[in-house]
Amino acid sequence: MNVRYWPLIATITIFVVAYALAVMQFPALFSTRVLGNLLTDNAFLGVAAVGMTFVILSGGIDLSVGSVIAFSGVLVAVLISQFGLHPLAAFAITLFVCTCFGSTMGAMIHYLEVPAFIVTLAGMFLARGVTFLLTQDSIPINHAFYDWVRQFYYVMPGGGRITFNGGLMLIVFLVGIVLAHRTRFGSYVYALGGNAQSAALLGVPVARTTIGVYAVSSFLAGLSGIVYSLYTSSGYPLAAVGVELETIAAVVIGGTLLSGGVGFMFGTLIGITIQGMIQTYIVFDGTLSSWWTKIVIGGLLFGFIVMQRVIVAASKRDWRKKPYAQSAPSL
Repeated sequence: MNVRYWPLIATITIFVVAYALAVMQFPALFSTRVLGNLLTDNAFLGVAAVGMTFVILSGGIDLSVGSVIAFSGVLVAVLISQFGLHPLAAFAITLFVCTCFGSTMGAMIHYLEVPAFIVTLAGMFLARGVTFLLTQDSIPINHAFYDWVRQFYYVMPGGGRITFNGGLMLIVFLVGIVLAHRTRFGSYVYALGGNAQSAALLGVPVARTTIGVYAVSSFLAGLSGIVYSLYTSSGYPLAAVGVELETIAAVVIGGTLLSGGVGFMFGTLIGITIQGMIQTYIVFDGTLSSWWTKIVIGGLLFGFIVMQRVIVAASKRDWRKKPYAQSAPSL
């Protein structure tokens, strides 16, 4: 088996085994009601994780995700509650602003040759600061459109409901899978994450791809903020603190290498599901601290970091065994 599939296989195996053990202890976990609640509760995190997957696949990092989520939620609340705009108009403005913000970060990363960590860290502080300039309090959103969205759901067999937020997350993942694995942009992202210099020599538009990756990430972070506002019916400047780390954890647990170039969008969906399943198990148990979620996720991250090192070493070993590699002159 290709070593690139090892993390994805490991992720799926962990999920299946853990879910089976949890169902053996709490049979009620095996129901569409639990599935529907899991999708709804983790929808905003899943939407943001799709954008983070593109960033990490390209070999970058985006620390501004949580702040952009909070900013977009507050901006939507301000536009609706204080300026009287229709939510759809507020959504369009917010997504446009977030996309421009991500494009600017991508341009700075490429043209100024500044590490993505520094640029997105600055973006994190900037977005959170602007959010607090807009408001320091929670802004409730009272609009008929939000009431209508809550009534929009699909009833699954067994009584579980796929709400608008949960369904939107699944659609975003589906689009992300197609974009990453079936389009030229996706192939450019993988090439960029594999080796940026080689990608440039092969004709990959590095500047356009880098800017596009961070634009997509910020666009989806803005969409995540909208989903969060639909979930809470409010905009709060302290929302989504630390969510960028949770999205990175979901992407890594899903099998995407932090060095870039290797990973699958479906793995990120499984990573989000694993995080949600741990939280659901803690609720069903009733005796465990919520901090066990962080402990388990931390343990899984350590395990996948070790696996990534094994994969990198195996890939180098396979490359050396190839005839052209053996005959290549050493530099």
